[in-house]
Amino acid sequence: MNRYFADFHIHVGISESGKWVKIPTSRQLTVRTILDTALQRKGLQIVAIVDAMSPWVQQDIGRLLEEGRLVAQAGGGYRYHNGVTLLLGAEIETCEESGGMCHSLLYLPDLPAMQELTKEMSRHIRNIGLSSQNAHMPLRQLASIARIHQALFVPAHVFTPHKSLYGACSPRMSSLLNEADLAVVSAVELGLSADTVMADRIRELWGFEFLTNSDAHSPEKIGREYNLLELAAPSYGECVLAFKRQAGRRVLENFGMDPRLGKYHQSCCGQCETIFSASPIQPTCPSCGCTKLVKGVADRIEEIADAPDGLHPATRPQYRYQAPLYMLPGLGGKTLAKLVEELGTEMELIHAVSLAEIQRVGGRRVAAAMAAVRNGTATVQSGGGGIYGKVGLP
Repeated sequence: MNRYFADFHIHVGISESGKWVKIPTSRQLTVRTILDTALQRKGLQIVAIVDAMSPWVQQDIGRLLEEGRLVAQAGGGYRYHNGVTLLLGAEIETCEESGGMCHSLLYLPDLPAMQELTKEMSRHIRNIGLSSQNAHMPLRQLASIARIHQALFVPAHVFTPHKSLYGACSPRMSSLLNEADLAVVSAVELGLSADTVMADRIRELWGFEFLTNSDAHSPEKIGREYNLLELAAPSYGECVLAFKRQAGRRVLENFGMDPRLGKYHQSCCGQCETIFSASPIQPTCPSCGCTKLVKGVADRIEEIADAPDGLHPATRPQYRYQAPLYMLPGLGGKTLAKLVEELGTEMELIHAVSLAEIQRVGGRRVAAAMAAVRNGTATVQSGGGGIYGKVGLP
């Protein structure tokens, strides 16, 4: 078995033909630049773009195949310059009778399979070229479609207050999906504002593997959360086995932000945007008296939890707190680019390069910030109300 760093949730901003795919997302995020960034700067071995249902993205993938830069591999997925595997995914929005909306991720092994899904979903989505569009169906129906197409089915950022399963639709997945539908669920994506400790407060999640992905909308955010997988090869089929904990394949570790850094961790007022530090939140905003409150992930999980804090299934991978490099105090874009140029990819900087080398190239303050993250002594200012938290030095 070998080990691979993987980020399964990256968005395409614009196609090479100039057509928007995901709004608002950086224009720099094309299929080609995502793969180059993952290979040359981030040091990821597996990435999944979640806008591959768009015909514009499919055209760009086809062009890379024609150029020979992408090569189909046994087991599904495509190899880019023989250095990073590309998996094809689609983020789809569903809506329950309650009005709550939910995002889910579907992954398929190759371009023909994704094109078949495009044909199917074109009957339900008005603009199939754009990402994350409302499919005008409940989650149960999408699960059935995933079953028919034999797709990996992963509820996305499941606790965020907007467009997520637990945050916006229901306190229980089992109330939205019947037993057959639940069997289709391949894994669950936690989102940036939750970690394993928080998610395992929901007992029905004990049977699912957790994923920590970036949901990147710009190049620097690729790999801000990622997974370490143990596989025989970096292919779609091997990832299927890992998601389902089969044949010795597995998600070995989740590398995620401290959930306090997430922009939806704490509750806030929907009118004046005051962030609430106390829990449970009161029915009205103490600053403006508004009753339009946005419940943060921490408060939502506390509200719906049915398992004691600190309990986990025996198969749960270790969750490693990892602050994205761009969040570290004193580490600007130019310095980070210099570190990558001289010392290696971001994965190598995070996991392998010595602090002495980091100090030699980036300076003492950058080395101190890296040391604080590695040994767990960095301080965290909590985020909420759409504003990310901040990393500080002890």
